[in-house]
Amino acid sequence: MMLPNGEIIISSMSPADLRNLIQTGEGMYLEFKKTTPSVEKIAREISAFANSKGGTILIGVDDRKNITGISAYFEEEYVLHKAAYECCVPEVPIQIELVHSGNQDVMVVRVPEAEKKPVYNKSKKKRLVFVRRDDESVLASDEQVEILKNTYADEGVTFEYGKNEQMLFRYLNEYGEITVLKYSQLVNVTTYRASKILINLVSAGVLKLFNRSDTDYYGFSHSMK
Repeated sequence: MMLPNGEIIISSMSPADLRNLIQTGEGMYLEFKKTTPSVEKIAREISAFANSKGGTILIGVDDRKNITGISAYFEEEYVLHKAAYECCVPEVPIQIELVHSGNQDVMVVRVPEAEKKPVYNKSKKKRLVFVRRDDESVLASDEQVEILKNTYADEGVTFEYGKNEQMLFRYLNEYGEITVLKYSQLVNVTTYRASKILINLVSAGVLKLFNRSDTDYYGFSHSMK
């Protein structure tokens, strides 16, 4: 674990910049925390940003966009470092800065996108993977985890354009999206086999995966009609 060095870095962000950032609201790249939660909970947020496109966590801001400030910088910093360097595997090199806003101080935690994905969260039973979805950090599906593994693997991904793929492309040209279950029924294979084919095509950049109403869907990464 990389321990805090006792140094407080003052952000170049002005109080006005901070207020403008807060007004954009929580989203894919921004999260508010009134105080730093438990190590396990903040590790989920950190790893989710790292598994996505990176992001910023503001400590000392509540969900209503009010600046509440922090009261114990070094305690907050210790929890953040423990989460990023001990609970996340591999470690996530977060950057912590402080912004003065009137009588309140806000911690700006910058989380970079991971160079090697997925970033796992240690838990009592198994390692978990979280990703960012809109303004939430959510548990990744098995398919999402495999796509992260394939996309960031050392070896490139290739795919075979056979009968099953042809039927898939025809279906997507007509309907635009498909689920693992629907694809397994379409080509008469197990859901495991259907999932493997779809994951491989996403990893190769041919398809994209998106989630709606807690269901994973697949569609062309670019229009192929």
